[in-house]
Amino acid sequence: MAVDFEKVKSDFIKADLDGKIRIYTTSTDLTVEQFRELLRYYPIKHLSKLEKALG
Repeated sequence: MAVDFEKVKSDFIKADLDGKIRIYTTSTDLTVEQFRELLRYYPIKHLSKLEKALG
């Protein structure tokens, strides 16, 4: 199934912190490069929350 990465990215940018974590941890079929691009829009000071959610 093709993923509309631009939509995922747009939703990610607009989301609050919990929304960003939810989108990042539940998105499937993204490439490593796409996940890295999302991280560019994640507040680095809250990286530990994302790491914890990823387990």
